[in-house]
Amino acid sequence: MSDTQSPQRGPVHYHAGAFPPGADSFDWQVLLPHVGPATAAVARYDGILQAMPNSGVLLSPLSTREAVLSSRIEGTQASMTEVLEFEAGVDAESPERREDIHEILNYRRAMHEAEQMLETLPVSRRVICRAHEVLLDSVRGAGKSPGEYRRVPNWIGPPGRGIEEARFVPPAAPEIPDAMSRWERYANASADYVPDRLVQLAVLHAEFEALHPFLDGNGRVGRMLIPLLLWQWGMVERPHFYVSGFLEAHRSEYYESLLSVSRDRDWTTWTLFFMKAVRAQAEENLTKARGILGLYDDLKTSIPRMTRSRYATSALDWLFRRLIFSSTGFVRGADIPGPTARRLLTVLRTNGVVKELVPAAGRRAALWVFPDLLNLAG
Repeated sequence: MSDTQSPQRGPVHYHAGAFPPGADSFDWQVLLPHVGPATAAVARYDGILQAMPNSGVLLSPLSTREAVLSSRIEGTQASMTEVLEFEAGVDAESPERREDIHEILNYRRAMHEAEQMLETLPVSRRVICRAHEVLLDSVRGAGKSPGEYRRVPNWIGPPGRGIEEARFVPPAAPEIPDAMSRWERYANASADYVPDRLVQLAVLHAEFEALHPFLDGNGRVGRMLIPLLLWQWGMVERPHFYVSGFLEAHRSEYYESLLSVSRDRDWTTWTLFFMKAVRAQAEENLTKARGILGLYDDLKTSIPRMTRSRYATSALDWLFRRLIFSSTGFVRGADIPGPTARRLLTVLRTNGVVKELVPAAGRRAALWVFPDLLNLAG
């Protein structure tokens, strides 16, 4: 959590005994005017997910953006463009930025790994710990027990300071397995036993962050679980729901409303903030997804016409996965014969579909960008 909020007297301790909250823990007069619109916004977004022929391909740029923003909340500085250029073969400007990029790429890998596991498993310790293991693989948190619940105390506060100066103290390590078992039972509870699915989701996110079950990576794993749970509950067609943009833009309010749960037993303030986040992001996601689907449909018609090639759709699908790419990467990766791939790239440049970002020099291949999609995803 951030340490930019106003100082407090002594650390806030975990809300032992207050999870899961009963229905009387919420001020429904405050929440209900926001729950319905948030649910409706998610449903509208799900409508376009269902209309997409392959949302994993078309929304690939948004999944990268989500990884960038969720990681930025935890302090990384790398931009989406830097991540895309790195994937295209451009090295980072510094070792620190390279570490940032690896953390972002791990986030995306961890999300994909969890999605594959959830095809056959419920949200559970096995899935969560595996996602955490992938997230911290060979990056700055690699020495902090990837894939394992913590066995030592931790706290949230100024770096290098003791627990007496902490802002928040999660439960002790021996309590984590039982606490996470309660979390898991609540996550898999039938809709008949919870007040509302989005309220349940708000509670689960706050509880996960308060438990802080790992030594590192708790915020990122907690944010991954938001789309995964929406998918498990059947609220979205695929777990392609991106919420970190709002949370990153409202970081101070995000942390403060989370803290209010343990400090004041105030589930309403946090849940109200979460409803606003979900509604705002669902509306933004819908706008971006509509634009991306519209661009794909337009190019699916125009690229075959301009290229007169049976590989036109293969080229298009590859471009949606690689907004920035090298010419050699396109020739090798698009599953198109080399001479044809080079001709297609020339035609796409001539027609303004792609632009040369960095010209070839010596043995270095040219770098290209798919500008219309990058603008939509940014």
